[in-house]
Amino acid sequence: MSGQPTGRLRRLAETARAPVTIRVDGVPVTALAGDTVLVAVLAAGRVLRQADFGGGDRAGFCLMGACQDCWMWTAAGERLRACTTPVAAGMDLATQTPGEDTWPAHA
Repeated sequence: MSGQPTGRLRRLAETARAPVTIRVDGVPVTALAGDTVLVAVLAAGRVLRQADFGGGDRAGFCLMGACQDCWMWTAAGERLRACTTPVAAGMDLATQTPGEDTWPAHA
């Protein structure tokens, strides 16, 4: 299947939806309208974040917003749950906690 991403998830249906470009750790990732951030990131062959204790790649666990294993950060330092957040064109996300100068985000 040449030309398809080699991600953790493989899209089998609904391939005609409009493409949406987001950035993950500065790298462009193409998703489809209606995807969650989790689907976009894993389909692109990336990971959501590193484990809080002991390192290791994390890819989400419950896929419904209960386990808190899929936290990612916006460029502004706000946290979001990748499994329940729909992609939006221009999103700029990070898999690691932003530096002290941006996190936590102050309202």
